[in-house]
Amino acid sequence: MSVPAIIPEKPLRILHVMRAPVGGLFRHVLDLSREQTQRGHAVGIVADSTSADALTMRRLSDISPSLRLGLSLIPMRRQPGVGDAVAARSIMKIARALDLDVLHGHGAKGGAYARLAKARLAMQGERVRVFYTPHGGSLHFKPGTAAGSLFMVLERAMGRVTDGLIFESQFALRAYERLAGTGGPPRRVIANGLGPEDFVVRAPDTTAADFLFIGELRALKGVDVLLEALKEIASRRPVRAVIVGAGPDAEIFKAQAQTLGLAETVTFPGAMPAHEAFALGRSLVVPSRAESFPYIVLEAGAAGLPLIATDVGGIPEIVAGTQTSLIAPGSADALARAMGGVLDDPDGARARAIELRDAVKRKFTVATMTDGVVAFYRSVIAG
Repeated sequence: MSVPAIIPEKPLRILHVMRAPVGGLFRHVLDLSREQTQRGHAVGIVADSTSADALTMRRLSDISPSLRLGLSLIPMRRQPGVGDAVAARSIMKIARALDLDVLHGHGAKGGAYARLAKARLAMQGERVRVFYTPHGGSLHFKPGTAAGSLFMVLERAMGRVTDGLIFESQFALRAYERLAGTGGPPRRVIANGLGPEDFVVRAPDTTAADFLFIGELRALKGVDVLLEALKEIASRRPVRAVIVGAGPDAEIFKAQAQTLGLAETVTFPGAMPAHEAFALGRSLVVPSRAESFPYIVLEAGAAGLPLIATDVGGIPEIVAGTQTSLIAPGSADALARAMGGVLDDPDGARARAIELRDAVKRKFTVATMTDGVVAFYRSVIAG
């Protein structure tokens, strides 16, 4: 009896659209695009041409040769305005020329541009499936507020031209549904993932500080709470911390450190890649007031770095099933107690870190993430 031949699935033509190529959203798009190209799909990226720094341009230059559908940088304004129509029209023209199967918007602006482009293409008889991944940001709006109500109205309108919604966490899905409701296009929760190069245990330098923060320096990230906790600990025992990052509140936090008498306790070396910064501290502190599904928690887990984090956003989904406990956001006392516990029992902290590393390696990989995204594309296209 002859065995039926297995017909390989046709490679897809995929265009990812985002505004600012920074942060976790940028990493997600790069990782997903790279893995999709390695699997034979034709992939392109559209991003803002006005917000890229030197590090961003280096990363885009690295991936650009593998993008069969090219890298397009066009002006995209952060605030709503006339420029949005121009950007959406430009993306529509790019998409039409590429004969796409999938147009995937990331973040509020990327999602809006992708869906407006699809609407324009549909008016011209062109057919492309459009997917949207919010990536936090607007999901932090509160229902009933002006911003939350506007988001609800826009999402319900945009839902008519959206073929699929992708969320990186159950938290993000629940936040979206509180704002925009449960009806509309099909949706999937597909967690962010890491590559094999991330699962390297990072030994701290011999001069490493006790605690490390890595992230954007703004109030939402809770750096002020960390500084208050450090003051409390420093009143009882020697302690050192390194705060890595840049952002709109950097000078405020530096001034706060001076006011609290932490000039010899805390250093601010500026922004640098996480894998380089990990060697600067023996434990990572994530004191955020709000998060979606932070890459820095995944990266610290993969690197085997002891973690102290708040119980916000998708962080509980990352540490689920492990002995890594979380603390309430906004409490310097709770944070100081957790940090003191790590100082008192470093061996226990390292054991919990290795357990978390094993859990992250099982559940959160780029391969698993890409499997889920491509399967969702295909199920919608087939439907």
